[in-house]
Amino acid sequence: MRFLMKALRWLLGIAVAVLGVAVVALAVFRWQAHERETRLSAEAAPPSGRYARADDINMFVQEEGPADAPAVVFIHGTGAWSETWRETLKAVAKAGFRAIAIDLPPFGYSQRPATQRYERPDQAKRIIGVLDTLKLKQVILVGHSFGAGPTLEATFTAPDRVRALVLVDAALGLQVSDGESNGVLQQLLGVRPLRDSLVATFLTNPQFTKRLLQAFIADPALATDARTALYQQPLNVAGTTPSVGAWLPALLTPASGARSSQIPAYQSLTMPVHIIWGARDTVTPLQQGEHIKKITPGAELAVMRNVGHIPQLEDPAQFNEVLLRFLMPYLKSP
Repeated sequence: MRFLMKALRWLLGIAVAVLGVAVVALAVFRWQAHERETRLSAEAAPPSGRYARADDINMFVQEEGPADAPAVVFIHGTGAWSETWRETLKAVAKAGFRAIAIDLPPFGYSQRPATQRYERPDQAKRIIGVLDTLKLKQVILVGHSFGAGPTLEATFTAPDRVRALVLVDAALGLQVSDGESNGVLQQLLGVRPLRDSLVATFLTNPQFTKRLLQAFIADPALATDARTALYQQPLNVAGTTPSVGAWLPALLTPASGARSSQIPAYQSLTMPVHIIWGARDTVTPLQQGEHIKKITPGAELAVMRNVGHIPQLEDPAQFNEVLLRFLMPYLKSP
């Protein structure tokens, strides 16, 4: 019995020590984020873009191509920003379109909303708001990954504004979720110091960017230093970590109240819907793309070989070819 008590005390001591190290590590990363995130977004934003009012924020926008051409608007996914579309913007503009990429908050250089609301209906209002400011009556929307949810929500909100819809490896969360697990998760995310420390350790930590990028693509070698630096670029904007922390529940918990999370709503889509998917996507496997095609009337699915969750980064030439094959009919028709 005495030996057992000693063993238990020893194990408890080890557990306390490990917990202490973890707490200290989280605190260090949170402090590093505070020291790093010092620049105002408007000062740090590259000169290649501009700001446009988008409902409750000023949104950072980058454009290529003639202003009077049919408009294609690109919405990025988690951790990305408008510049990650650059090669596609150039290809689409060269083909004759007006190519527009936005920074969907809390990422990139767009202003973060004072309300800290990032649910799909809130983001949809911002997408529609920037269309209003840019005086775009009708556009083709391209939404990638987690950005596809707000893209679809904007489509459901203002279907007359969307000429066609392109979904790229869309992370829509249409699968049945575990409500009990989500309840526990919501409680944990409600502890802001813990939430922000975890965000500072993994999501907004430049030392972790390459690993995250490698986890999303089929060939880790494609997470080059240049591409990693591109994703790291906005991480010095003031307030990035707490803003991403406030956004995190929208990523990890169900999109309650959003039409884009309701499977029957997809039957109401009347505009052409095109789907592009990486055959080796392990984040949102191809079966999810096939499911979206099945529930959406007339949807087309193009599967890209040898790429994972970020086709436009992993194989830009193949992605641009597939995308333009979908887009070119809209350039020729009125």
